[in-house]
Amino acid sequence: MSDINTSNPDRNLALELVRVTESAALACGRFMGRNEKNASDHAAVEAMRLMLNTIDMTGTVIIGEGEKDDAPMLFNGEIVGTGSLPGIDIAVDPIDGTSLLAMGRANALATVAASDSGSMFNPGPFVYMNKIAVGPDAKNSIDVEAPASDNLANVARAKGCDVNDLTVVVLDRPRHEELIADLRNTGARIRLITDGDVAGAVMTAWPGSGIDVLMGIGGTPEGVLSACALRCMGGEIQGKLWPRNDNEKSLGHKLGYDFNSVLQMEDLVSSDNCFFAATGITDGELVSGVKYFGDGARTHSLVMRSKSGTVREIISKHRSDKLMRFSQIVYDQE
Repeated sequence: MSDINTSNPDRNLALELVRVTESAALACGRFMGRNEKNASDHAAVEAMRLMLNTIDMTGTVIIGEGEKDDAPMLFNGEIVGTGSLPGIDIAVDPIDGTSLLAMGRANALATVAASDSGSMFNPGPFVYMNKIAVGPDAKNSIDVEAPASDNLANVARAKGCDVNDLTVVVLDRPRHEELIADLRNTGARIRLITDGDVAGAVMTAWPGSGIDVLMGIGGTPEGVLSACALRCMGGEIQGKLWPRNDNEKSLGHKLGYDFNSVLQMEDLVSSDNCFFAATGITDGELVSGVKYFGDGARTHSLVMRSKSGTVREIISKHRSDKLMRFSQIVYDQE
């Protein structure tokens, strides 16, 4: 086995990965509300890839743009970085909430995560999973296979509150009609979101967000990214792969995936040396969006490492004229 595969990262890569998410946010932030999904996504992906390739690492993209979007860059299996040690797994979502950005709505983020080589769950072609996530004060109180009422009763007990004090975030999709009805019967408050379930999961562990639980069927790639963040923050996520049709079920069985298996946190990311960075593109409960002014922009980011448990907020001011002297990334879209 090569050194690339056996060497684990010792430095705090999150402090370098935040430059990646900042670049993606700056590159796509001016598309807010312009309903140009493809253009904004292309700008974010290109900026993220260019910056990832400046980091001293050999990163294998485990969670990329490829399976859902047939992307030519940051596809699953792509190698990024300078080619030096350490060897790591990479998960990216250049825009968590492309539709949110397109419509000028809250909580669009640029996100990236990393962990020791071989430690990230690879969902292959299966892009959806049923999941439940909570913050550290409700860890070990959830079961993705249990009824919503049981989960909320256990979460409320762990948090020392009543069920009707809880707020649950759920993607607003027809597939969740039964779940939403069950949640309403419990008396809990519900926050329906149109997109952005990485932000939704991270908010369960973010003090002051007002979100206690995330439930429902969302993206498997987003589940792995969320697992990295929640591992850093001391929270918990569980999931089960959710096949969309019989063809996916059949393909999954051929490839060795078990749709009945519960994916615990350790299954989604087995390393306790993982890193997560997120930069706001539009304003939200977690971070502020990109703010533009005469000669540059301001970004607000979260930076985390599970090994130390440190969560940082980073506010950066960027000078467009200086950046454009040496950067290939177009930060000032007209």
